[in-house]
Amino acid sequence: MGATGSKLEKALGDQFPETERYFGLENFGNTCYCNSVLQALYFCVPFREQLLEYYANNKNPADAEENLLMCLADLFTQISSQKKKTGVIAPKRFVQRLKKQNELFRSYMHQDAHEFLNYLLNELVEILEKEAHDVKSDQETSSPTEKVSDPNGQASQPNGPKKDTLVTWVHKNFQGILTNETRCLRCETVTARDETFLDLSVDIEQNSSITSCLKNFSSTETLNAEDKFFCDKCCSLQEAQKRMKIKKPPHILVIHLKRFKYMEQLGRYKKLSYRVVFPLELKLSNTVEDADSEYSLFAVVVHVGSGPNHGHYVSLVKSHNHWLFFDDENVEMIEESAVQTFFGSAQEYSSNTDHGYILFYERISPST
Repeated sequence: MGATGSKLEKALGDQFPETERYFGLENFGNTCYCNSVLQALYFCVPFREQLLEYYANNKNPADAEENLLMCLADLFTQISSQKKKTGVIAPKRFVQRLKKQNELFRSYMHQDAHEFLNYLLNELVEILEKEAHDVKSDQETSSPTEKVSDPNGQASQPNGPKKDTLVTWVHKNFQGILTNETRCLRCETVTARDETFLDLSVDIEQNSSITSCLKNFSSTETLNAEDKFFCDKCCSLQEAQKRMKIKKPPHILVIHLKRFKYMEQLGRYKKLSYRVVFPLELKLSNTVEDADSEYSLFAVVVHVGSGPNHGHYVSLVKSHNHWLFFDDENVEMIEESAVQTFFGSAQEYSSNTDHGYILFYERISPST
């Protein structure tokens, strides 16, 4: 990596960001799925900063529990505090903990980067929620609050929430809210149900764009025949129209392209190499308010290969207005125009097998 590192430093020259570190990650045998996602998350700056702050506040070995959150925080701290500007780091502690905790990632088989991202974010949320709950329990034990009885004889906490609605810093970065609206075609009553998401998985079509994929995601679907909707107002099954809209756009919008599709006639999953254009600047228009939310692309996890059970993962990252290509231990600078070579293939059979798989967009704060 020495030569590669010096090549990168030479390419950036005076423009090398003073406080930034560009380090490749060692591969421990088919751990590229993990490395590519970790690089995308490292360059998700608000997430990284909160993780580094978490580590600074919890690094006391006597108190710190060995879990995935602590291992990730330790890894990010190692990278950010390197004296050298470039090099290679072995995420050994993190990978060992991941394999110990989840048997899915123990084998040396090809793993899915999206499954890993999903598992990791949910695991971090779980750890943070448990820690907050433990702190709250300790506080309540040391200073119990007086319970107030209501007229029905039920004890209730004064001004307390009915249930725990803890919002962690992982939520603050990645969580958005979808609203599922169903309109009864008989009485016109609209039933809305909200659900949270940390990423959006969207179906893809050949020669399309992220904007059209998101429009399809929010398109109106008619429920009829065996799929009729039970309307509470009509007290019976009725034909209805259903659509999904984004009620609260997240700060970091993660879009997963469903490139692996189960083919009945083949009896297995097939990779869709479809060309799907993802812009550097994205306007999210399928929101409840119908007001555009603007986003800027800062990372892409790319799947390299022709099938779902073999291949390789790399990532493209934007840092301080420069685009970088991370392939395990290797890091190099690329032109912004090179990003479009990862849109996919216009023809079904193509020699190009490098396709954008997970996209990371950061919301651009509206100018005040």
